[in-house]
Amino acid sequence: MKCRHCAHLVTERFIDLGSAPPSNAYLTDARLAAPEKWFPLTVLVCTHCWLVQTEDFAEASELFDAEYAYFSGFSTSWLAHCEAYAVAMVERFALGDESLVVEVAANDGSLLGCFQDRGIPSLGVEPTASTAASARARGLEIVEAFFGVDLARDLVARGHRAALTAANNVLAHVPDINDFVGGFAVLLADDGVATFEFPHLLNLVREHQFDTIYHEHYSYLSLLAVTHIFAANGLAVFDVEALPTHGGSLRVFAQRAESGVRPVGPNVALTLGKEREAGMDRLGFYQRFQQQAETVKDDFLSFLIQARREGKRVAAYGAAAKGNTLLNFAGVRPDLIAFVVDRNPSKQGKYMPGSRIPIRGEDALRQEKPDYIVLLPWNLRVELVEQLKYVHEWGGRFVTAIPALAVFDAER
Repeated sequence: MKCRHCAHLVTERFIDLGSAPPSNAYLTDARLAAPEKWFPLTVLVCTHCWLVQTEDFAEASELFDAEYAYFSGFSTSWLAHCEAYAVAMVERFALGDESLVVEVAANDGSLLGCFQDRGIPSLGVEPTASTAASARARGLEIVEAFFGVDLARDLVARGHRAALTAANNVLAHVPDINDFVGGFAVLLADDGVATFEFPHLLNLVREHQFDTIYHEHYSYLSLLAVTHIFAANGLAVFDVEALPTHGGSLRVFAQRAESGVRPVGPNVALTLGKEREAGMDRLGFYQRFQQQAETVKDDFLSFLIQARREGKRVAAYGAAAKGNTLLNFAGVRPDLIAFVVDRNPSKQGKYMPGSRIPIRGEDALRQEKPDYIVLLPWNLRVELVEQLKYVHEWGGRFVTAIPALAVFDAER
């Protein structure tokens, strides 16, 4: 295939996770009787621009449909992150009642609402009907469409020029990354700022986070790759921050290359230097990941099989997309994990794609009292252990598989 950014031929494999259905395609009772669509899940690396990317097998419309089930507002730590972001951006860029903030991939409006609550004009772009409806219910203005150059031009023609754009955890989700990034160069005011947050590929590899790979993620990003992509599409990076979210993320600040006035901060060169020091501009860095992922998978599966042999009951918490990657790569089914708990009502009563493990509300933990609870969204481990600390009442223990198998007590 050709690189989705630079169009060079891409042949080097980063990882092959076999095949899986789309990670957010949760099953209803009716759909259990029908076959599921499974797509190969293979990731390659471009040795020209170092963009790590999936092979294209599924259209975006098949992954982000009207029943899309990820709602960001169910994580208290993410809500706190959104509030902190709004405070920091308002202060740093002196945003006020004449500043337009546009969030691309606004989801349920958890972040955008933080600006609207401060009286700052706000506009969201969100292609999935379910989350767009949730955002509108909060009183937010939402354009229900996929973002790119054409939509940006349409918004500008309607008088919208953004002082700030936010694109959190979406840059990896777009199949045409050039068109997507180019849209921000169109939409920004001359002195506007675009921020992008995405899981850092350096952390993904170092921490064996292969479960963050799924069909909705077309790209896996380093600052090395992002600076190339931005420069080719009218944006210039002027700052970058390291964040703890999603197992280690970057927040990249960019401006219009032709009109931006902000100087480039020292963190840009420092981060690029760390990536080069780790070998991210050399093929060897990417060739070790397959074995690392298989070791994690084997250890996790061995634990589940041993627990079943000992008569232990295992449940999981968090019907997250990353959990579906882990479960399907390891071949886990309801005989090894009886059910998954999730707070999101739109997932309860459904089944995990591929593994077909039933999803229940949190009250199922008190009813069933499992011996082990696998925390599938391991990035929320601290939040979840505190939320579920009551499981120590019956001696329940927690399990995480990433970056390596860990079994620990509820009070730890």
